[in-house]
Amino acid sequence: MICDLKNEEEAIQAYVDCHKAVAPEILESIRVAGVLQMSIYRWQNRLTMILIGDEEFSFEKKAKLDEGNPKVQEWESFLGQYQTNLPGTPANWRWAITEKIFEFKA
Repeated sequence: MICDLKNEEEAIQAYVDCHKAVAPEILESIRVAGVLQMSIYRWQNRLTMILIGDEEFSFEKKAKLDEGNPKVQEWESFLGQYQTNLPGTPANWRWAITEKIFEFKA
């Protein structure tokens, strides 16, 4: 998945800083949704998320759980001030699912 941050150094640094100590409730919401591993990488203002879910994970399930969790809604709203829409995505999108075009396994 990819996401763009506002191309402002203060916004980029604030986004990075808030991920240094993510609240336990947010981490638990990720785990409950079936996420086994999540990593976010940054290049300038572009973020890439690698997410590995269990066999029952779905983005629809995670979205439903997130909608009913006030702490997650607060977190998402807070992060939203630093994010911007990717070109060609609806106004309310922050992260876009990308298409895998290559994979190598030894």
